[in-house]
Amino acid sequence: MSSDQPIPTYYPYNPSHVLPIVFAVLIGGSLAPHIWQNFRYHYWRVTFFMFWGGLVYMTGWILRCLSSYHPGNKNLYLAQTVFVLAGPPIYSAAEYNILGRLMRYVPMHAAINPTRIVIFFVYVGAAVEGLTVAGAARMGAAGENQALLKSGAVLVAIGTTMQAAVELVFVAMIAQLHYRCVKSNMNIRNVRNVCIMLYGTSTLVLLRCIFRGIEKFATADIVKTGTCGALCRTVILKEWYLYVFEAAPMVVYTYWLNFIHPAMFLPRKSTYYLGKDLVIRNGPGWVDGRASWVTFFDPCDIRGTADKFWLRPDEWPVVSTGDVEPKSHSNA
Repeated sequence: MSSDQPIPTYYPYNPSHVLPIVFAVLIGGSLAPHIWQNFRYHYWRVTFFMFWGGLVYMTGWILRCLSSYHPGNKNLYLAQTVFVLAGPPIYSAAEYNILGRLMRYVPMHAAINPTRIVIFFVYVGAAVEGLTVAGAARMGAAGENQALLKSGAVLVAIGTTMQAAVELVFVAMIAQLHYRCVKSNMNIRNVRNVCIMLYGTSTLVLLRCIFRGIEKFATADIVKTGTCGALCRTVILKEWYLYVFEAAPMVVYTYWLNFIHPAMFLPRKSTYYLGKDLVIRNGPGWVDGRASWVTFFDPCDIRGTADKFWLRPDEWPVVSTGDVEPKSHSNA
């Protein structure tokens, strides 16, 4: 091959060799504390997805670094695309678990069965993940097949749009719970810090979703029109947009949960709840005697059949006063 011939590449620019490894190191620097924190606080059931998402996301940036040295290698390009796109939806699943645990902590203000909210968001998240991975795989395998490239871009765009819609619903549920806590004078430091953390991390996910949606709809438009317009030249032909609107928000997200880890504010035991007198008690946990299929179709319990155990505080042993860090009794 003549030295003046262009090197085959799947990238519309010369990909950076340094930035992918920088972000892989940053993600790894957050992943290690997440593993330690989960062991330290015995919180795997709530924040396991921070470990899994971090592992997937870090792998994606390592693969992108390798791919940047071999831009014409289809398998490397496909692998890095799939892993980088797959990480953030897994991260989001940790948020859903945290909101479920917060609802168990203040059950009188939960608008929905905490168990059902986790199932709903995780299953929707799995659908988003499936669409994203399928779309990324199609795009990576498309080559010159314009129809396959377009369908892949559309799938990724639909997946990120769905994730953005889910995040908006998620934020609305946080706001409703937070508002009820404020109105009932239960907005103690523990509750307030968790709500602020969830508002912030959801905003970061939304920012990333908006960028990815714009990017993939622009890709679909290129396939349709055969031209690269102003939007294409902005978000597709400039690599730094990927790091500013994809990588950076997720790095902030994962470190935020390192510094404001939910185990520092919410108890490990799901039966511990905060009473209206700001005393933490060990109750029976969320009890819903209805059939599973009924709770699926009516997660909000419109008829109010769930056991309102918080109305009988004298039946449950006191664990601690309310405005303390649950880590002091998380192993009780």
